[in-house]
Amino acid sequence: MSDVAALVTPLILGAGFGFGLWVLTIAVFPPRPALGASLAHATATPVPSAAADITDAGWITRIGRPAVAPLRSMGLPGEQLTRDLAVVGRPIGTHLAQKATFALMGLVLPTLLLGPLVVLGLPMDWQLPAVAGPILAALGFALPDLRARAEATRRRAELRHALSALLDLVWITLAGGAGVDSALSRSASVGHGWAFTHLQRALTAAHLTRTTPWAALRELGDKLGVPELVELAASVSLAGTEGAKVRASLASKAAAVRTRLLTDAEAHAHSATERMSLPVICLFLGFLVYASYPALTQVITGL
Repeated sequence: MSDVAALVTPLILGAGFGFGLWVLTIAVFPPRPALGASLAHATATPVPSAAADITDAGWITRIGRPAVAPLRSMGLPGEQLTRDLAVVGRPIGTHLAQKATFALMGLVLPTLLLGPLVVLGLPMDWQLPAVAGPILAALGFALPDLRARAEATRRRAELRHALSALLDLVWITLAGGAGVDSALSRSASVGHGWAFTHLQRALTAAHLTRTTPWAALRELGDKLGVPELVELAASVSLAGTEGAKVRASLASKAAAVRTRLLTDAEAHAHSATERMSLPVICLFLGFLVYASYPALTQVITGL
């Protein structure tokens, strides 16, 4: 029986650890959606979010709902994460509920995996759940933050692309003799998708509240954490109050945004190239070990 336990226990623990790593990898790096689904999502009419703080009625959110108030009293989430959630469009209560649920699942997962072994009468050490539980709980608590940051980074890049296209349209509209306010409104109404929807809402709110459009753009840039919007608001504000050359200012701003987008794309390509070289290096090292192992064993045994 002891031999069977010594053989079965590592297999079960290894399978559980591998399954946990696979789930964690899928959660952090979800598979890319199909091109048709991405285009349909980009062109779909946005649905306004509900006023309630917790909009997700899934079982993950329901389990973690009682922990929302304590986590908020601890000052969570931070300022930067709050901006990321605003970009993603996820309520703070839903995010905190998910963090609490994932932490609880990570805490009890080692005990659940070892429970059947204890029922079968196999000897198990209590140190493993005591050590693995808090580690998995910490990983589960940080997992929603990592996902929110990754998605917010992707959406901010999408907003920068939309801003670059908006600036080109505004420059062309201004060349046709339109004013600054009408040029911004007409150019924003042409585009579709998440980024243009936020720009349209900001300009519409400025029109309804009778405030300047650059003030609305500055507020949107501060809320979403996009400095290019704040800089654009400063340029348009200068043109509207100081009589500066708005066309030249917007053209230079559009060129600066495109330069940054190209730089970010080049850096992302270099990073992807470096990540692709790592498996090749590991494969080469494995081949060296496989090829040199017989010679090393003969030398060692010969001594």
